[in-house]
Amino acid sequence: MNSWSVILSIARTHLFSRKKQSSIAALGVTFGIGTFIILVSFMTGLNGLLDGLILNRTPHVRIYNEIRPSENQPADLYSEFKNSFNVVRSIKPKQSQVRIHNAAPIMFQLKKNPKVKGLVPQATAQVFYISGSIELNGRVTGIEPLEEVRLFNFGDYIIEGSPEALDRNEEGILLGAGLAKNMSLSIGDRVQIGNAQGEIFPLKIVGIYQSGLAEVDNVQSYTNLKTAQRILGEGSNYISDINVKLFNIDNAPSMAHQIEQQAGLSAIDIQTANAQFETGTSIRNMITYAVSITLLIVAGFGIYNILNMMIYEKMNDIAILKATGFSGGDVQKIFLTQAILIGMIGGIIGLVFGHFVAVLISHLPFETEALPTIKTFPVNFDPLYYIIGIVFAMVSTFLAGYLPSLKAKRIDPVEIIRGQ
Repeated sequence: MNSWSVILSIARTHLFSRKKQSSIAALGVTFGIGTFIILVSFMTGLNGLLDGLILNRTPHVRIYNEIRPSENQPADLYSEFKNSFNVVRSIKPKQSQVRIHNAAPIMFQLKKNPKVKGLVPQATAQVFYISGSIELNGRVTGIEPLEEVRLFNFGDYIIEGSPEALDRNEEGILLGAGLAKNMSLSIGDRVQIGNAQGEIFPLKIVGIYQSGLAEVDNVQSYTNLKTAQRILGEGSNYISDINVKLFNIDNAPSMAHQIEQQAGLSAIDIQTANAQFETGTSIRNMITYAVSITLLIVAGFGIYNILNMMIYEKMNDIAILKATGFSGGDVQKIFLTQAILIGMIGGIIGLVFGHFVAVLISHLPFETEALPTIKTFPVNFDPLYYIIGIVFAMVSTFLAGYLPSLKAKRIDPVEIIRGQ
């Protein structure tokens, strides 16, 4: 059994004696790993951006009072129809209000829950935006601006002005970017808000809000919670929605079900509200990983072919090694060491190359009106991808060198020398 220092020295000599072939094998790993890092960093960064557009502004649990028909109809209470299948058509919703009754004690209990990171009450009003002769339908949502910033990244979508200005000013409004453009308004201007009762409320524009979704920005605006309650003609206890943010998003379905059972309200969790969007994200990630792994496998086949040809060229060397006392296992270790060295060198260079290109991409300008807060291409520099890349490089090159090394182990030196 020869020492590892001797085996490593012979493997290194073999690699340097065929510099061109060794370089091509290492470059195969380099470009495979490099392309993997570039592709997975960019695609997951892009997926994170798309997820953020939806999920950052979506509460983990939304609590509201849904207006719907009563589940128990008079026909179900009639004893003669007890065992029958009853169908009642054109059922009208039961008489109720949109407001959440007992909102204060519900919020008090939620704030004490250790799973809850925070919550934001809202009051939503259907309004008319009036500016001169222009009158547009829309929606005003009363919020607590600073809590919205803390829990739901609200500040990232304010392209002009600040949430602090809205928090301080009960006569202020954050106008949707589409609305501001359609009515030719900007910060400092005034817009009149009309409610369903015909009352008019002049508000000062303290900021412009842009979500990146045109259908939202053309109708949506935000005010202080008290201002929205005043527009609705309601008191300070009027709440139409409670948006809850949890420490762990996986607890959302169970908490939504618990709230519905205990409070008798409607509660929808983020997974249910965005089921189709999450499916699309999963499919995009699956495609990204499939393409990336394919690149690494192709690089592994290249290493296999080069090592296989190297064994045929080194037949005489293998015979001499075995004749001088090297066992078949020693010969196998020599060629496996060559494969691992190729994988390690090519993998490290590939990581550096991939990181360099990913950094370059992250500095390229990417500006669009739909995403005002994004200035460059999104890139995800998660260290896990670099660990996966180097581990896969080592594993793939080991497997690519195993079969050729097994062939070298079984070579009979007597037959080679006799043939010479």
